[in-house]
Amino acid sequence: MRGRAESATVRRLVRGTVIYAVLVGIAWCALMPILWAVSGSLKRDGEITEPTLLPAQPQWADYGRVFELLPLGRMLFNTTVYAACVTAGQVFFCSLAGYAFARLRFRGRDVLFLAYLGTLMVPLTVTVIPQFLLMRALGWVDTPWAMIVPGLFGSAFGTYLMRQFFRTLPTELEEAAILDGCTTWQIYWRVLLPHTRPALMVLAVLTWISVWNDFLWPLIMIQRNEYATATLGLIRLQGQYHTQWPILMAAAVIILLPLLVIYALAQRAFVRGIAMSGMGGR
Repeated sequence: MRGRAESATVRRLVRGTVIYAVLVGIAWCALMPILWAVSGSLKRDGEITEPTLLPAQPQWADYGRVFELLPLGRMLFNTTVYAACVTAGQVFFCSLAGYAFARLRFRGRDVLFLAYLGTLMVPLTVTVIPQFLLMRALGWVDTPWAMIVPGLFGSAFGTYLMRQFFRTLPTELEEAAILDGCTTWQIYWRVLLPHTRPALMVLAVLTWISVWNDFLWPLIMIQRNEYATATLGLIRLQGQYHTQWPILMAAAVIILLPLLVIYALAQRAFVRGIAMSGMGGR
């Protein structure tokens, strides 16, 4: 018995060591490009191709030059406004649609939901031209409205996420609210929605990251730097200074920092929402 117990302990130790080694390797592969960008932003032009992570003498001047060469502050502000508006719209309308598909009973509900979910199979490039023609017909090309309105009214993924979370809430909450005389809107807004904060956080963070990193739609819609996003600024900087890699990497690090801050602040709620919404693989 003692030998079996020791053998089981050894197997658990070996299995745990292998798992942690694999996780460390995956984490290193994910973090290495970020560390290399930070390192490259602090190097001189002659050092950028050397296979060393730490610069001989860190140079911080390139971070200031980025703002001299490009109105990056304005672009970061534009991106923040676009991301905030789209995130607020996605959170509200996706939660509203998710509540309707999860809690309300109406004819064709499941068929409509499956049809809406099927739009996830449509590639983005298929809808770009119709959306561009619509924006041009409305006169919104090269305006902030073209960046805000198309993503404001929800998405199939966000609706699916919120629907799955609403379905996990006990029906007793809804029944008690009905006995208290609450309307459908009050049940959604006052009773059920406060319990969906983890899912709302997941949706908000994913939406913010998606808008912040979006490149194709701003490239088509925006020409003036006055309304340009940070990703457009990085590409335009690359077109002008494509051989000065420290400047480009400094700009990339500046654009990345807000996302790291947002994820650091929302990490616990984000992970909890992933686990509770059924997206964690369980």
